[in-house]
Amino acid sequence: MSGAGRTTAGDVLEDRGWYVVDNLPPSMIPALMDVTADDPQRQRVAAVVDVRSRDFTTELSVALSDLTDRGWRPRVVFVDASDEALVRRFDAVRRPHPLQGEGLLLDGIRRERRMLGDLRSNADVVVDTSNYNVHQLSAKVDSLIRVDQEASLRLAVLSFGFKYGIPLDADTVLDLRFLPNPYWNPELRPYTGKDAAVREFVLGQDLAGRFLDHAVQMLETSIEGYLSEGRRYVTVAVGCTGGKHRSVATAEELSRRLAHLESSGVQLTTFHRDLGRE
Repeated sequence: MSGAGRTTAGDVLEDRGWYVVDNLPPSMIPALMDVTADDPQRQRVAAVVDVRSRDFTTELSVALSDLTDRGWRPRVVFVDASDEALVRRFDAVRRPHPLQGEGLLLDGIRRERRMLGDLRSNADVVVDTSNYNVHQLSAKVDSLIRVDQEASLRLAVLSFGFKYGIPLDADTVLDLRFLPNPYWNPELRPYTGKDAAVREFVLGQDLAGRFLDHAVQMLETSIEGYLSEGRRYVTVAVGCTGGKHRSVATAEELSRRLAHLESSGVQLTTFHRDLGRE
């Protein structure tokens, strides 16, 4: 999405030794690979593309298909952000959206989102930059580079608060709001799901244990399919109201129960998006 951080992501790759071409028309990607294929200094190539090309979606689909037919394994990283975040960014730099035309800024954003819907749903990984600064986005791109070299699949377990929005890059969302909320217990409210008292309160409930049993079984089945299909990046988002108590405790426990998958080539990481935000 325009304004989501494509150029910043490209800059990070370039700093890490990739050969990066920004604003490349999708139809020129196969030609770019022809030029760089025999150059040992350009074995890692990234093309940053956007909707300014008139037939963007068709051209990109054809280019990706062409690369695959010729033995390449192109990966699509879709950089996204919420409408609210994009509006703030365009307002800050006082520039129009490329698809805005004579309408409002939000009209251009929504038009672009409709155009890119199929591409986003088929991307190898979606990076949600809504709450990222430049340094956090750089770290995210770095983690994608590392897993591409070291693991068959990167599984991220992410806790979040529904009041701050569902993560745009979530492949699976687990809702913990059916469990009693430690927030309403004055003795537990100051603590987080990383603290023993909150963890015992949340995980000690029969419903939580049953839910985790079913969640682990579902995810193990899904991951088996992801591995067989060559999927490289999966994000499981675990949410509660504020992202401080129930989701944090459950995400930590879910990661612990899934740790055995690392022996099958799964790189497991745990993030707490909204912890400390209150």
